[in-house]
Amino acid sequence: MISACETEVAIDHASVNWSRVVAAQYCVEQTLRYEYDAPIRDLRHRLIVAPRRRHLDQQRLGNHLWSSASGPLDLAVDAFGNDVASVWVARVEREITFGLESTILRDRRLGGEELCSRGEAPDPRWLAGGRLTRADDALLDAAATLRDEHPDPRTCAHAIVRFVHRHMTYTKKVTDVFTTASTAFAMRRGVCQDFAHIAIAIARACGIGARYASGHLLGEGATHAWVEFLIDGDGGPLVLSLDPTHCGETDFRYIVVAIGRDYDDVPPTSGVFTGDGHGTLHGRQRVSLTDVTYAA
Repeated sequence: MISACETEVAIDHASVNWSRVVAAQYCVEQTLRYEYDAPIRDLRHRLIVAPRRRHLDQQRLGNHLWSSASGPLDLAVDAFGNDVASVWVARVEREITFGLESTILRDRRLGGEELCSRGEAPDPRWLAGGRLTRADDALLDAAATLRDEHPDPRTCAHAIVRFVHRHMTYTKKVTDVFTTASTAFAMRRGVCQDFAHIAIAIARACGIGARYASGHLLGEGATHAWVEFLIDGDGGPLVLSLDPTHCGETDFRYIVVAIGRDYDDVPPTSGVFTGDGHGTLHGRQRVSLTDVTYAA
């Protein structure tokens, strides 16, 4: 069977003048394969890999998520509006594979900066710090300095991103999904997830709403994470999407899969099972640019 993505001709994203792009279409393909060294039973798995149906100027045009054990998977919407698949498998002998294929459109004409209508209260969850983004004294001190130097929230959000990028060194395998913002900041090392957590912790300490965005960055071979700051505007809170890892605003090269307070809300793959087998995850993903529309 030939997938829809395979029938599309990919465009070299490096050849695109992104400053003139008003719309772009993508194919997202992802495979997650778990290998076990002994049979397991009662596998209960959770996947947050399907890009959101609609997010600001992004729209999902098509989606196919499947499991080698049970075929196509149904999606349910969580408290943050993300699509979640829950899987139960009675027994897995040696391996199980999950696959995704999505077609995504980003179009400036869809609008989307405004988060909520005039008079609607902003979501308090974006100001509440959980385990991963609870600020310690070092992060609170950084927030106090940045807030004093940049009283305007939009300017402060940009300053927070520059601060994190300047003080952190991107380093793999020194942190994991349990590492808190405080711990990563103390080490001054981490990956995109840690950069995002630190920026969120500082923003919330400054009184700026912020949420964790997970997804894909065109041209990278792994999932990515960045921050959406919620800034007060004339018509309601506006979304300011910034990437602390790359120190700048996001653009059409970014595809949002899920949003939450931090990583704990949106792990791409997680689950439990019964048995003595040890599982090893093998992941593969490809994001292809398939169409571009330039401004007239």
